[in-house]
Amino acid sequence: MSALSDPLKNLVGGSTAKVMADHLGLRTAGDLLHHYPRRYAERGELTRLGDLPLDEHATVVAEVADARILSYNKGRGQRLEVTITDGTGRLQLVFFARAGYHRQRLLPGRRAMFAGKVSVFHHKRQLSHPAYELLDAESDPAAVDAFANKLLPLYPACKQLESWRIAKAVATLLDSMVATGWAGVTDPLPGQLCAGRGLLPLTDALLAVHRPRSRAEVAAARERLKWDEAFVLQTALARRRHADAQLPAVPRLPREDGLLHSFDAKLPFTLTGGQQRVSREILDGLAAAHPMHRLLQGEVGSGKTLVALRAMLTVVDSGGQAALLAPTEVLAQQHHRSLTEMMGELAEGGMLGGAEQGTKVVLLTGSMGVTARRRALLDLVTGEAGIVIGTHALIEDKVQFHDLGLVVVDEQHRFGVEQRDALRSKGRQPPHLLVMTATPIPRTVAMTVFGDLETSVLDELPAGRSPIASHVVPVADRPHFLTRAWERVREEVAAGHQVYVVCPRIGEESGPAGAAGAPAEGETAEEEAGEAGEDARRPPLAVLDVAAELSGGPLKGLRVAVLHGRMAPEAKEDLMRRFTDGSVDVLVATTVIEVGVNVPNATVMVIMDADRFGVSQLHQLRGRVGRGAAAGLCLLVSEMPEGSPARARLDAVAGTLDGFELSRIDLEQRREGDVLGQAQSGGRSSLRMLAVIEDEDIIAEARAEATALVGRDPGLESSPELRAALASLLDADREQYLDKG
Repeated sequence: MSALSDPLKNLVGGSTAKVMADHLGLRTAGDLLHHYPRRYAERGELTRLGDLPLDEHATVVAEVADARILSYNKGRGQRLEVTITDGTGRLQLVFFARAGYHRQRLLPGRRAMFAGKVSVFHHKRQLSHPAYELLDAESDPAAVDAFANKLLPLYPACKQLESWRIAKAVATLLDSMVATGWAGVTDPLPGQLCAGRGLLPLTDALLAVHRPRSRAEVAAARERLKWDEAFVLQTALARRRHADAQLPAVPRLPREDGLLHSFDAKLPFTLTGGQQRVSREILDGLAAAHPMHRLLQGEVGSGKTLVALRAMLTVVDSGGQAALLAPTEVLAQQHHRSLTEMMGELAEGGMLGGAEQGTKVVLLTGSMGVTARRRALLDLVTGEAGIVIGTHALIEDKVQFHDLGLVVVDEQHRFGVEQRDALRSKGRQPPHLLVMTATPIPRTVAMTVFGDLETSVLDELPAGRSPIASHVVPVADRPHFLTRAWERVREEVAAGHQVYVVCPRIGEESGPAGAAGAPAEGETAEEEAGEAGEDARRPPLAVLDVAAELSGGPLKGLRVAVLHGRMAPEAKEDLMRRFTDGSVDVLVATTVIEVGVNVPNATVMVIMDADRFGVSQLHQLRGRVGRGAAAGLCLLVSEMPEGSPARARLDAVAGTLDGFELSRIDLEQRREGDVLGQAQSGGRSSLRMLAVIEDEDIIAEARAEATALVGRDPGLESSPELRAALASLLDADREQYLDKG
């Protein structure tokens, strides 16, 4: 067993190793070696306390300004309040246990590192019961000298394990690595690449990032380690692209005077320039003899579905079939309605009154009746149906195609890789793949930046789309704003328009007001870790409770209805039809209406507990209004205080309608997820140093270098160290994941 694969319990003991594994994902010596400092503090350079983010665990280096013991509970208890300063700001600490002990240690003028979660009490930031370590104990001058004039690494930590305890473990590991001559550490970068770009040797970079003598050393070390991550990952992706180019696929070409030609001829409008350009890119990909892997990005309402339909018709023209995979039954039904409406008689192939060159467009969902399901399955296996729209039901083993040529995945982040691959495996040869998304979630953006997918962008809206105004409704600071919001809803309804009200949860009819019911599949709010999940917060607002309160209160007399994923499919379909034809004024719903729902007369969306949703979800939801001639309005209701990270997210959404800019904000805040694993949010990442937004230049350069290397040497026979790094990065599960795409 090499030193890097040694379990951490051999280095730090069993209990600490368990905390590192459970809360930081660190299990081996190699994991700890690559657990890099988040930032560095200097002797004399105290962290700016005014910049501390709310609701996040933070480590600060500061000086005690004053400390006092106060009584509470009629004198039966004592608490210690300590004020610390960095010369520019002040922060309060509070201790309810062992107040006298901490008072003796935290004397005015003493400097220490403090770690805890930043909260607010009486409108002031504070740390409650922080862990701390004194830095300048007078009884130990040697410790002061050791700390003086050196950078102090501050590591990503957790409540159970402070930064300085991690630093001690890293120091022990580094001593061991130096003593053994860095046994087991191999350099994945080709020597010529390092020399040409002036990069540090790997061992020098690892030592400098953990024990830097200057800021310049930190910068040089970070540059080298970013190149490691970028180049190894780009090599993995370059090898996949090279392998994909060797796979056979059936070229799919439109027929002259075929289905696509007939469809284009009956369109009542002209395609936008963007739609024409993107369609050409996709049709060129379909015409290739190897599988297309393309991401279609576009703003909400930019016409992605129309572009995807033209691609599907092209495949049908060539004798193949196309499958559109949607995340919810509501969206699948919406797609089926909109596609058949756009195609008209072309969607009735083989039926009385259908066009001669038409095809069948079938719907397949899990809740369909036995007879309808059998008919749909028969149409697929015989090839009668050229297009199928469905949910997860399409993935089942019993679903067979005559000749699957194209898989279109709508809102790909709602599906796991296994699900997408199960559908793609149903083709005789690998089918082409088109992924659609309105606002990419972090992993989608990451994979796009890394060049794993060819990308088409729809960046203009069709004529006639109305602007959407967005505003935050801060009920904690200005509760009367919510009253005005409901008055605004009544005004819109009086003007003949309709309104959505969105809540994070469904709720239970017999539960207390605001109780959080179990969400239906695919319609949960993307709660932010460390904020929405805290015990101190009330449960998320629920559809059933909010609808009842609105019907009997501020919206009394209006026609209010509820929509959520637990309803029977027939009931959902009937309700959406009633809302579409204007029989319902206000629809109180979960995120089941997040994508694809198109009601042009709906002009207002009120999102309750908006801070419980991710940036991308908010932008998707907002896109349900402003789809007709009247302007749209989106109100983001939140109890989070000004200055909190949650409010910053909401302000960002309210400040721009640019979905691509919002996706960058989302990525910066939540990281890119594990770009080679199955995690699709920011909780787990194989990237420890590289950030896909700020390091785009390094990624682009590494992609060019890796592509050139793989082109010369696909098997990496001349780069054994790089092969070893890939083997370490791509364990069996990840390699299979990457192969599936």
